[in-house]
Amino acid sequence: MKLALKRTSNHPFYSKELLQIFLQKLILFCFLLSSGHSRCTDDVWQEASIRTTIRAENEFEAHKLANNYKFGFRKWKSHVTERPIEDRSDVVKELYSELNYIKHHSGSLITAGNVIYVLLFGWWISIFYFLVSLLMFCTIAGIPYGKLCLQLSGYFLWPFGKALQKVSEKYIYLQNFPQRHSTYVWLVLGYPLLAVVHFLAIFLSWMMVFTIPVSKMNVRTLSIILLMPPEEVKVRTVKKVILLCCYRAFNWYYYKYTVDGINVFAVNLLPLVIFTLVIGYVDRDNYYVSSEAKFAIALSSIIPLSYYIGMGIASISAQSNFAVGAVVNATFGSITEMAFYITALLQGHRAGNKCYAEIVKSALTGTLLGCILFIPGICMIIGGCKHSEQRFNSRSAGVSSALLFISVGGVFTPTLFSKAYGNFICEGCNISLSNTTKPFICNNCHYDLSENNRPLFLSHIEPLVYTISVLLPAAYLIGLIFTLKTHSHIYDLHISDAHCHGADHGAVVHWSRARALVVLILATVLMAACADLSTEHIKPIISNSSVSQYFIGVTILAMVPELPEIVNGIQFALQNNISLSLEVGSCIAVQVCMLQIPLLIFFNAFYDVGFVLIFSDLHLWASIFSVILVNYIFMDGKSDYFQGTALVVVYLILLALYFFAPAPLGC
Repeated sequence: MKLALKRTSNHPFYSKELLQIFLQKLILFCFLLSSGHSRCTDDVWQEASIRTTIRAENEFEAHKLANNYKFGFRKWKSHVTERPIEDRSDVVKELYSELNYIKHHSGSLITAGNVIYVLLFGWWISIFYFLVSLLMFCTIAGIPYGKLCLQLSGYFLWPFGKALQKVSEKYIYLQNFPQRHSTYVWLVLGYPLLAVVHFLAIFLSWMMVFTIPVSKMNVRTLSIILLMPPEEVKVRTVKKVILLCCYRAFNWYYYKYTVDGINVFAVNLLPLVIFTLVIGYVDRDNYYVSSEAKFAIALSSIIPLSYYIGMGIASISAQSNFAVGAVVNATFGSITEMAFYITALLQGHRAGNKCYAEIVKSALTGTLLGCILFIPGICMIIGGCKHSEQRFNSRSAGVSSALLFISVGGVFTPTLFSKAYGNFICEGCNISLSNTTKPFICNNCHYDLSENNRPLFLSHIEPLVYTISVLLPAAYLIGLIFTLKTHSHIYDLHISDAHCHGADHGAVVHWSRARALVVLILATVLMAACADLSTEHIKPIISNSSVSQYFIGVTILAMVPELPEIVNGIQFALQNNISLSLEVGSCIAVQVCMLQIPLLIFFNAFYDVGFVLIFSDLHLWASIFSVILVNYIFMDGKSDYFQGTALVVVYLILLALYFFAPAPLGC
């Protein structure tokens, strides 16, 4: 071999680079042969291509995403640092524009959004400007402003493609006005009336989110244009200094818009929280707002508060070390669900109604079913429609599946124990001793351990429940050590962008640690208050509704707090990162069983609210069947829209089962 290489090296066409490539491929071929034929097919290339990739612009974002992935925290996938506008896409740049520049616009300006603007805003703003112009003409001294209002009346009726520009190059604002009578007349009569009109238009267009361009147009008019000398403002073709130029009233990409790092929807929903607290604690007798409406509003208030809690946790963990991130995530990661569960149990204990405990169990089961079936299913459908077939790390999915089996098996062990040793009780049996041909009919038959067989419950069931409540968190801790330390290579978690290797150059965090902690504490307190109001006003719904209380628990109460997880999972699936989408659901399901349920058990031990870890047969078999099905789906490490459809259809079948189920015991 040495001789052959030596002779080849003297050949005029010899290339050292080609020889190195040949040797590398030869070594790789021998390695593949030595590892067996099965490794030469799909598996080697699949393991090389499947990576749980985290993309981050800087060190803070990388730290935040890594902590969220490791600890299973999943509330709202948002940035904790300011992103330079010059590095953003043209679509995002347009969202933050001040509407004071000219851009090339192709196509017709008569769009559906612009027509809707005329119907919703343009006509009445134009009428108010026309009326104010008449008022200014009547004052004689305000005639210049009357002419300006007349121009703006036509402008606001259809502002698209037109430009409000300044006649001279020099900006002259109100503080540089010459002292003349028309200015005082305008500030006393005209400007205040138009300020009310513009404030109303700003509020309405901002709350609709997708019409934020209309809000910006009104803000700029109120703060700049109406405070300028009237002779300086003209509606013309574009030639000089541009004050205002708008091309369209609607922009669907405004769902990405943020204010100080906070998504615009969370900003707009924050007044709903204040409204919930005011009507909930002031209108105690439901004189102005019905109890059902209060329940719906209080439940909706949980959505923005979960965003603020998630933002606070992400901001603190991104700026802290591993230990602080772990403590913060463990403390506040499940605060949304735990606030509702504990307040519901306390409400049921005060009212002496066992139905609240059954609703909590239904919500726990509904969260399990939604995270095991619906979240991965909908992510597979949406991701599969865009990427045809997606692959994920089957080894990491196997770890999550094992934890699911352990957690579900542990949670439902007391229920299975009750089937073997509990008393089978029937409240009413219809049998005639004289006529044995009639059928033997019994009503409301169930296994009962807590009331009618108290010695068995105290001596066997209760110690079993406490033992499980200790073992499940221990198993969760072992799973964390396995995935984060000893076998972290299974997850192949890495940061993709080179920007994150620099320390934090140019990265500005929206919230400091102190500010994030204050927001986190306030949002948690408000969350507890809203959860208390929702459980306080749930009684009319469970009493007067024809729908089973099981269905209310597994749908509304279980899935509303999980909306952020659904959004996150869909975003990961669209980015062809289905591994993270599946981990979202698995992490929640594991945390429900291994953290939230043990916490409820220990809370019940500290303050007896009647929470017994014995589920109905419906919860038992639905959960076990779901875990078996999802493990079968995850077996091959591939996903497509058909597998996702199968999971979603099974989830809907189980919801139909709960919908037609009779009310649980105690309701």
